[in-house]
Amino acid sequence: MSRRSSASATPSQRPLRVGEELRHCLAAVIERGELRDPDLLGRPLTVTQVRVSPDLRNATVFLVPLGGGEVGPILKGLKRAKAFLRRVVADKLALRLVPDLHFAYDPSFDKSSAIETLLRAPEVQRDLVPRDDDTEAEDCDDGA
Repeated sequence: MSRRSSASATPSQRPLRVGEELRHCLAAVIERGELRDPDLLGRPLTVTQVRVSPDLRNATVFLVPLGGGEVGPILKGLKRAKAFLRRVVADKLALRLVPDLHFAYDPSFDKSSAIETLLRAPEVQRDLVPRDDDTEAEDCDDGA
């Protein structure tokens, strides 16, 4: 019986599960206001996703500040709080190795907002409304 090589095997679900556990843990810490960094005090943040590397050694934490605002100071504050956050993760989650945390802004909300604005533009709305000559053409196709 031969074993498949790890290169051809499907990716493990473990990084996804660990990422979701990390997301819940970090979101709870942020929500409770346990971070004492001046750039983070009073700043509501949403942890949208955590991507964990296949070897579980690195995790990228994607965040969005609620209400918008400057992201640079928030990311710097989170970088300064990284050791504290890793300690909390080590205490709360049963992991053999706590991943190194990297923080990044999640642009997906900005992208979806831009798409929604585009779809609501009058030029696009005009193209979405059926015209009378379109329905006549459909009627002709049905009878042929």
